[in-house]
Amino acid sequence: MRATSAILAALALAPLLAVFAAGSRPAPAPASDARAVAAFATVQKVFQHPRCQNCHIPGDQPLQFDDGRPHAQGVVRGPDGKGAAGLPCSTCHGEANLPASYGPDAPPGAPHWQLPPPEHKMAWIGLPAPQLCAMIKDRERNGGRDFAALIKHVSEDKLVLWGWAPGGDRAPVPVTHDRFVEAFRTWADAGGPCPKG
Repeated sequence: MRATSAILAALALAPLLAVFAAGSRPAPAPASDARAVAAFATVQKVFQHPRCQNCHIPGDQPLQFDDGRPHAQGVVRGPDGKGAAGLPCSTCHGEANLPASYGPDAPPGAPHWQLPPPEHKMAWIGLPAPQLCAMIKDRERNGGRDFAALIKHVSEDKLVLWGWAPGGDRAPVPVTHDRFVEAFRTWADAGGPCPKG
C-alpha cells in the first residue's frame, strides 16, 4: 500500500519536476492562450491608435494628428530618434503639454519626447495582428526588452502615458490605461501568444 502511494505521488510530481529540471514554466493551457490572444486585441487597438503609431513609423518622418499626415517643418527621426542635428524634438516639444491658451494645435509635450531610434524603429502602422505581436516581443527589434521590461514600459513611461492625456483637441487612446496594462499583462503572462493569420 505504501509503495503504491509513493509511486502515485512520484508520478504526480514528475511533470512538475521535469519543468524545474528544464528551467522553464509550464506551457499555458489552451484556454489561457485563447484569453491572452483576446487580450492582445486590446493591445493592438492601443498600439495602432494615432497617439502611439504616429511616432512608430517605418520611415524617418513622424506623423501628426489623427489622420497621420507627415509632420510639418521637415522633422525627421535623426541618428538617435531625437530629431535632426539643429532641430531636435525638444525644440518644440517640452516636458509637458502647453497650456490651453496656446491653442488646440500647440505642440504637445512629455518627458523625453522622441521617436524610437533607427536601429529598432518598432514601426507597426498597418501591421496585421500576428506581425505586430511578433514584433513587440522580439528583443532584437524592441530595444532588448523582455516581458517584464515591456510591462514596466507600458505601465510607467511618461511618454507612453501621454497618449491618455494628449492635450489640445487630440483624441486620447480609446482604452483606459488600466485596462490596457491589464490586457498587456494577461498577454505577456501567457508567454505572448500571437493571433493566427
